[in-house]
Amino acid sequence: MQSKLDTANQRSSKAFPFYRFWGTHRQIGQQHGEELAALVKLHRDYAVERLHAMTQIPSEEALREAVLCYRSHVITHAPFFDEEIQGIAEGAGITLAEAYLLQLRAELYQDFAASGECTTYAIAADLTTNDTALIGQNADLPAFYSEIGVVTEIDPDDAPACLMLTPAGQLSYIGINRLGLGVFANFLTCDGWRVGFPRYLFSRFALTKKSVEDAIAAVRSLYRASSRNLIMLDAHGHAVDLETTASRDTMVYPKNGLLVHTNHYISEELREEERLKGELLENSRVRLDRMRVLLEEKRGQLNAEVMQDLLRDRETYPHTLCVMPGDTSYLPTEDKRSDIITFASVIAEPTKGQLRVAIGPPNQFEYKTYTFSS
Repeated sequence: MQSKLDTANQRSSKAFPFYRFWGTHRQIGQQHGEELAALVKLHRDYAVERLHAMTQIPSEEALREAVLCYRSHVITHAPFFDEEIQGIAEGAGITLAEAYLLQLRAELYQDFAASGECTTYAIAADLTTNDTALIGQNADLPAFYSEIGVVTEIDPDDAPACLMLTPAGQLSYIGINRLGLGVFANFLTCDGWRVGFPRYLFSRFALTKKSVEDAIAAVRSLYRASSRNLIMLDAHGHAVDLETTASRDTMVYPKNGLLVHTNHYISEELREEERLKGELLENSRVRLDRMRVLLEEKRGQLNAEVMQDLLRDRETYPHTLCVMPGDTSYLPTEDKRSDIITFASVIAEPTKGQLRVAIGPPNQFEYKTYTFSS
């Protein structure tokens, strides 16, 4: 089911804004907060509103205490991230607890409600027309993320520069580093979540490394709060998908140069951990199968331009790769996940230092190319 809006001459050229932050981590956070103050506060307001809709919070003080419980784990594993979060709070004029809240969306939902979030992929260089490996995803989140998304170039004094798509006020989401490593991510549902190192920070923590091997070791070293799926590709062409729970993990490897993941465990080792059910599990399985089919059909013809068409695919409605408003109408009307859309679509060529990003749903927007400044 292709949308009537899915024609090139009807697509908007509107794009996510681009910002560059550099220096110490405190300075990077302060620049982030100052430049994006209005969007950071909007993100905070949306996050608090959704949190109250999803959970029962006894008081604002209880929320503050719950948020800051995670801080010690950030300080233990990545004190530079804590410096950056402090800087965001200072620059944007919000409290430290509010700045931490923006890093902790899923962890704070008391019932850890699952949702269909994201289709990720990695493609070997020898399957493309220009011998350039690809990695990326369709990012499916509540529709308001289209309003607060930004692309940032983060250039710290002590780590590789990163190019990331992220919501304003959130220091980590998905992207690449200057060393040719790409890290993308999607939601997994399991039991055993705990206070620990927040899941959104996994990807940028991995991007402090040069290789997939080192990135995996870094993620494994964390006392993780929750589950997260990370798909990674480095400059040597090594690609791996790391499925995690809070305390366990396993690797999924490419099959004939292709690697695809959605929102359920596909490894034999962790399949028992799966807690996604019903239509949400069906949605994830359909998207996984559809992306695999599309990539196989284009084997040897793939490149960034071809991927734009694939990521706009809606043939498997209502369980589509490109999610539009109303597509999740199969969920109960009281379900707060029913406003999920593909808020952004990303195609990365890490060895070229390029991200192509479309505001979502991508069948309505053109992709814009972002590169490192120098």
